[in-house]
Amino acid sequence: MNEFDFINKIRGMAQERCASTDLVRGIGDDAAVFKSSSGTDVVVSTDLLIEDIDFRRDTTQPELLGHKALAVSLSDIAAMGARPRWAMLSIGLPDDVWKSGFADSFYAGFFQLAARYGITLIGGDVSRTPDKIVVDSIAIGECPPGREVFRSGAKPGDQIFVTGFLGDAAAGLRLLERGVRLSSGVKEPDANVDEAHERPIDRLLLRQLQPEPRVGWGLLLGEQQLATAMIDISDGLSSDLNHLCAESKAGALIEATQIPIDELVTELTGRRALDPLMLALHGGEDYELLFSVAPKDVSRLPKRVDGISVTRIGEIKEALAGVQIAEGSKVWALEPGGWKHF
Repeated sequence: MNEFDFINKIRGMAQERCASTDLVRGIGDDAAVFKSSSGTDVVVSTDLLIEDIDFRRDTTQPELLGHKALAVSLSDIAAMGARPRWAMLSIGLPDDVWKSGFADSFYAGFFQLAARYGITLIGGDVSRTPDKIVVDSIAIGECPPGREVFRSGAKPGDQIFVTGFLGDAAAGLRLLERGVRLSSGVKEPDANVDEAHERPIDRLLLRQLQPEPRVGWGLLLGEQQLATAMIDISDGLSSDLNHLCAESKAGALIEATQIPIDELVTELTGRRALDPLMLALHGGEDYELLFSVAPKDVSRLPKRVDGISVTRIGEIKEALAGVQIAEGSKVWALEPGGWKHF
């Protein structure tokens, strides 16, 4: 039994015991949704970051980790088409890390990202752990009733899109594993930085260490009801597309040549005997949005939001077709090949 089998088992147990009429969506999506007395729906997501599983202390910086802790939860809220409003953050630190001042820098990175989106930290917890850092991040958003975007709404004929580039974070991770380290330190998106003089490889490292949630795209897709289904790419395109199709009871066909891969990834991986397509399909942690759009609404999609483009990569099919990928005349089943904890 892998983690997703276990989650489905717990999901069944939770549904059997659920008596709440206010619950709109529980386990099985990027976030839970419930009705509030104010007339809006509340969207809640939680994420764990565990040292030596999700990050390594010797490859990141506390400010970057604080940023990432919030970013991964904001990505879930974006995938629901909701507006992030509040956050809760709990952290467990070994005694030596606590005494090093790590926590101050960690929260500085967290608050820097929170300020960009007007998010208020409303609670959390701090504890001591034996030897590893543990982070639990909760993000809370709001959405007009009925405007949430679930994983379950895709229909045959809908067009499949992704934001940004895929494979950047996985390429960044491979570089970190091979001993490459940041030269420019923490990136400040609001700063007047001359990117032409930055080391290009740092961009890939930061895509792994300091991901940017696609909040703007999520809001637009939800508010204008453009997306029929959506999920954020955290485990990898192959896994997350399968998740979306399973919830929608549909199949999909994507085109390998249409998957957006950064030229820098292609260049670097080519020199290191890595396959950029495999990184894009199975790498994960890009935190881009994967969504479907009804054919009648495709023309309404803007080319860019917050400077981030979208790319059509395929089409939703009938469930019997399964999830497939085509490259030229060759078509094969796209099995989930992304990250698995167990």
